[in-house]
Amino acid sequence: MSQLSGIVAGGNWIVDKIKIIDTYPQQDALANLLHHSSCNGGSPFNVLTALAKLGAAFPLTGVGLIGDDPDGRWIRQKCEAYGINIAGLATHHEAPTSFTDVMTVKASGRRTFFHHRGANAFLGPEHFDFSSLQGKIFHLGYLLLLDRLDQSDMEFGTVAGRLLHAATLAGFKTSIDVVSEDSGRFADIVLPALPQVDYCILNEFELERTSGQKTHNEGKVDLPGIRSAAAKLLAAGVREHVIVHFPDGACALSADGTFRARGSIRMPASEIVGAVGAGDAFAAGILLGLHEGAPIEDALRIGSAAAASSLMSAGTSDSIQSLAECLVLERLHGIRELN
Repeated sequence: MSQLSGIVAGGNWIVDKIKIIDTYPQQDALANLLHHSSCNGGSPFNVLTALAKLGAAFPLTGVGLIGDDPDGRWIRQKCEAYGINIAGLATHHEAPTSFTDVMTVKASGRRTFFHHRGANAFLGPEHFDFSSLQGKIFHLGYLLLLDRLDQSDMEFGTVAGRLLHAATLAGFKTSIDVVSEDSGRFADIVLPALPQVDYCILNEFELERTSGQKTHNEGKVDLPGIRSAAAKLLAAGVREHVIVHFPDGACALSADGTFRARGSIRMPASEIVGAVGAGDAFAAGILLGLHEGAPIEDALRIGSAAAASSLMSAGTSDSIQSLAECLVLERLHGIRELN
């Protein structure tokens, strides 16, 4: 059985190569590259880095597969600098470390991703040894971007479902995140895993694709629609909370039927540089709160503050501050009202 302290995060380990551009061009047209840099990418790398920067006072452990190349060595160095245990981070000697070119429009912060799967495509259940992993929560991401774990399984629907079941048997609470893929695969890959999930964290687009329920009305996020869609995921098996984030706020529907919603922090446009890491920063804040036994409404507050802090840099986690400093942003700028 796992010790009831710490977060283990597994899945996609990626180097994000950030390009700030003046506009997103039409095909065959040109845009100007204003700035470029590299930063952590992928669910476990982002979540664990954010937790370290927030000041998590419990063990952080990563599981995954990287290449034997400069990007892979850079990942190891970054994790060591943040005190992240990478004993579970294996090396693939033929495939390169996964990377994503992230095109971020300077004026809006909107992002477009060009992804190379690399070593992540070979990550399988044999890389997760729950007999040696210790922690309270096991977080897996991103479903739809893990080739072997997204494959079908006769008993659990998908290999990821089987993996999450193993984590549950080992004593972990389980959490998942999903990639915003423009496809019709959500019902086939995400839904089967839900009976093995305690905390399902996703954005409104991913929720809509997974549930088949509209989450927008006339171009705006529709809270009743989100609640109805989240209820479908609970009915599909999520054991505790379906947690949804979107630019204007976040909400959670719990297994007892309680629905909580919270507006996002009104960050001034002048302080927003990029939104590339906001979703994973939000997930890190949620997991921090839940790990520490906070009510879900407090976890939403922590997640929103972490996400707001992440907006102040082009990199995924560069501007994330301590939890106390993140919460100051709410007092400085206030929060949006949700209708």
